Amino acid sequence: MTSRRRAVTTTPTAPAAPTVKRDRTHYLYIAVIAAVALGIVVGLIWPDAGVELKPLGTGFVNMIKMMISPIIFCTIVLGIGSVRKAAKVGAVGGIALGYFLVMSLVALSIGLVVGNILHPGDGLHLTEALKATGHSQVDAEALGPVDFVLSIIPTTFVSAFTEGQVLQTLLIALLAGFALQAMGSVGQPVLRGVEHIQRLVFRILGMIMWAAPIGAFGAIAAVVGSAGLDALKSLAVLMLGFYVTCVLFVFVVLGALLRIVAGLNIFTLFKYLAREFLLILSTSSSESALPRLIAKMEHLGVSKAVVGITVPTGYSFNLDGTMIYMTMASLYIADALGTPMSIGEQIPLLLFLLLASKGAAGVSGAGLATLAGGLQSHKPALVDGVGLIVGIDRFMSEARALTNFAGNSVATVLIGTWTKDIDKTRVQQVLAGELPFDETTLLDEGQGGTTPELPEQREELAKA
Repeated sequence: MTSRRRAVTTTPTAPAAPTVKRDRTHYLYIAVIAAVALGIVVGLIWPDAGVELKPLGTGFVNMIKMMISPIIFCTIVLGIGSVRKAAKVGAVGGIALGYFLVMSLVALSIGLVVGNILHPGDGLHLTEALKATGHSQVDAEALGPVDFVLSIIPTTFVSAFTEGQVLQTLLIALLAGFALQAMGSVGQPVLRGVEHIQRLVFRILGMIMWAAPIGAFGAIAAVVGSAGLDALKSLAVLMLGFYVTCVLFVFVVLGALLRIVAGLNIFTLFKYLAREFLLILSTSSSESALPRLIAKMEHLGVSKAVVGITVPTGYSFNLDGTMIYMTMASLYIADALGTPMSIGEQIPLLLFLLLASKGAAGVSGAGLATLAGGLQSHKPALVDGVGLIVGIDRFMSEARALTNFAGNSVATVLIGTWTKDIDKTRVQQVLAGELPFDETTLLDEGQGGTTPELPEQREELAKA
């Protein structure tokens, strides 16, 4: 009895499992999906009420946009300030711009081929009301190439943050980063201060994200309520053709590049970015996911310098979805007006639109406004037909935004690989789920708010 009792009392108990901090944000994105479904129902059943809910979506997107400038500034300053060779930053920028130009031309070419195969505008009729609608889309804010370059220079140092111009913020951040780089150890306290500001800004962004279901509900209800089923039915060929073209571009062209250059599966990368795609789908704005893309690419293992330069620049210059949209929409309008363009007419128009899209970067509703403004300058007779696609532009905006976002996420990984500024071991761990992204802070708190340095960066810091 005694020995048995002793055996029982001396049996070691298993240690209690450590408490795991639950990620409650998955409830947030379930709520977003439910809000999108509810918004579609409201838009279809009560279209007028759905349109009135548009301010909910606009307000949420504006709250996200107000965080973009400080996040870009902090990311670039920390990235450049920690790199000791200025030429390395210049190389990243040069490779990024070259890649963006090539991919824009590829996207235009794919849209050209599909548009010439489908001829979706055949048989449509244009009314005087639609002509007037088309001309009203010509945006006076769209800038020419020279004015666009000059607009990158802010009026004051502070106005780059207050006016919400991404490229102005990029310029100021580059100057500040290079200045801190030249200051050496004297600039370290400033870098630590910027690091704390970055942590604060990302924490605020995490708080704002809890309003995503409300914004998604308002945005989707307004889109469905304003377009209605009639517009979708009459322009289904153009919409489906555009969506299919975007899917082919993303999964065939970008997927092949990602596999060949970085050795990664595009489906695995997009699974990692699933919440960002959902956010864009529900708000029709790729800008709503820009801050989270920066945070997630850094967490993935791409250096701050590459992320800080590639992502903001790509949002103005790497608009693959917009390129495809302008190609197919131009051909659609020409066919609908009974004036189909020959290949000799199509290529100059599309190259002109390629340049015009850079001049309209950052303009609200840039896709439709750029198309109308480009046609007004290059082929005015086609502006009448822009009114034909106004009704479904918001639905096509979804595909534009998703494709632009996909292109910029892939571009960041590719450029990080080409410049050897990516931690491939960390990439595999993150995509395998071994290093989960912190949805609360959007930062790797264990690393003091920064992505771990690459081996090359450690060597440079040690020498410094």
